[in-house]
Amino acid sequence: MLNAANADEIDASFMAMPQKGAGAVLVASDAFFFSRRKQLIVLAARYAVPAIYQLREFTTDGGLMSYGTSVTEAYHQVGIYTGRVLNGEKPTDLPVIQPSKFQLVINLRTAKALGVTVSNSMQLLADEVID
Repeated sequence: MLNAANADEIDASFMAMPQKGAGAVLVASDAFFFSRRKQLIVLAARYAVPAIYQLREFTTDGGLMSYGTSVTEAYHQVGIYTGRVLNGEKPTDLPVIQPSKFQLVINLRTAKALGVTVSNSMQLLADEVID
């Protein structure tokens, strides 16, 4: 496990991966990492490290793969809750909702550049495949 709290630490973490024997990276869900997604994607490509992210924006920006909740669905749920509160329901009476929709997005261009083969069955499971 490697931690990074600023841009320089992200660079240092990628430089340390070969010595740590990392064959891939799972980038944790974090607002900071989301704001540095271009840097993370570039470093994963430079060091030829397959990476999986939580949000599809990483994959559409060139990352290998993402699997996580749908931001669109989350905003939809926020809108429903807002409407319920505006219509007089008490927030404390509303149930806690857990995510129910998840997205798997695969970027085949990035997979090819990394020399990673993505099976047809994996592609069929994906919600979106970027060629």
